[in-house]
Amino acid sequence: MSGSKMAIVVPEDLQARVREVARTILRAPFTRRTWSEFLFLVVGAVLAAFGLVFVGTLMGAGIALAVTFIGLAVVGLAVRGARGWGGLHRDLARGLLNEQIEDPPPFVHRPGFLGWLQAVLRDRVGWRAMAYLVVKGPVAFLGIMTALSIWIDAFTCLMYPFSNHSQPSEFGVALLFFRPSGFLSVQNAGFLHGIAIVCTGAILLFAAPWATRAVVSLDRFFLRGLLGPGAMAVRVRSLEHARAQTVDASVATLRRIERDLHDGTQAQLVALAMRLGLAKEKLAALDDPDLSSVRDLVDDAHRGAKEAIVELRDLARGIHPPALDLGLEGALSTLASRSTVPTELTLALSDRPTPAIETIAYFCVAELLANVAQHANASRASVTCAQHGGWLRLVVRDDGLGGAQLSQLGSTSSGLTGLTDRVRAVDGRLDIVSPLRGPTVVTVDLPLHA
Repeated sequence: MSGSKMAIVVPEDLQARVREVARTILRAPFTRRTWSEFLFLVVGAVLAAFGLVFVGTLMGAGIALAVTFIGLAVVGLAVRGARGWGGLHRDLARGLLNEQIEDPPPFVHRPGFLGWLQAVLRDRVGWRAMAYLVVKGPVAFLGIMTALSIWIDAFTCLMYPFSNHSQPSEFGVALLFFRPSGFLSVQNAGFLHGIAIVCTGAILLFAAPWATRAVVSLDRFFLRGLLGPGAMAVRVRSLEHARAQTVDASVATLRRIERDLHDGTQAQLVALAMRLGLAKEKLAALDDPDLSSVRDLVDDAHRGAKEAIVELRDLARGIHPPALDLGLEGALSTLASRSTVPTELTLALSDRPTPAIETIAYFCVAELLANVAQHANASRASVTCAQHGGWLRLVVRDDGLGGAQLSQLGSTSSGLTGLTDRVRAVDGRLDIVSPLRGPTVVTVDLPLHA
């Protein structure tokens, strides 16, 4: 019919969506998430300001003194400080935004000032944290100009009937409404004018959480990208974890082989040698010329069994020294006491290294002391084992002739080249300083955990 009206039918699912959106908008100003994001916006801006001043001051001083080691050290302090400020922002995001950003790898450096300086200048985590502080400045300014100003304008408008009719903020988006020529200007008056201001405050109140969320979402993007471990760091950490598991599994396998040899094959050889010894004694008691050849065979077998026991014991000790079962301190004390060159041992360990690192450290000291005894013509030697943060430093010194080089030592001692490969396999380092007429100092740096 031409005069009839057609009813518009809205699907139920669309109606449900509209109701859900309306409820979300109306509840937004009163949810915990909104106020947590608002607090993050304010506290983050304050932290960013202090962080930028701290890092900017140090970087400026470091660049001004860049021609000296002092300048590089100041730049290093700025990078380390930026890493600390980044940690504060990560903790703030976890506490207020429930943003579970994985911590980057801890800062690790080799012992000594140069080791620290080299590590800190190559610390990607610190440089990325510094970049976050630089980016955080504009983000915080944007938050103040938009989200924070909307909140201030909203409460100013809502409190208009109870105030002295002061002008709302003049630096936010509401400035468009509150200019002297605007229709909400305080120069206007009247009941409708007041109602318009209060309604505008209500609109801004419900809009403020979404402006805050938009700025915080932008901040989340930079948080994840600059303060997280990064894809490369995650990959490196995964590879390091896999390598550590492989090294530990290899050490456990070698230890099991050593135990099997000691408790199985070696015990059987000892029993065989004892039986051959008894047979030798009984044959010696028989005065029969026809048994002389048998006596010789048994004597040779007995001698061979004892030699096999000695070789097997040395082989098992080379696979895994039993002295390491009591810890690295006891094992190094045993090496120092057995050395043919008088050796002084100094130990300063607060944490026990992993079994793989203990094994590498033991064989390093054993091989270096063997080289001192064979080639150095030294009268005294010293071994220092000390912990420096997450690193274990071994220093073997002797007062010999000097002039030794790593390549020469490797050619004269088949074990040292393999030892260098072992050290490098766990990201360690082996250095030698050996001027003519000595002293020779070999330094081995190993991570406590590998």
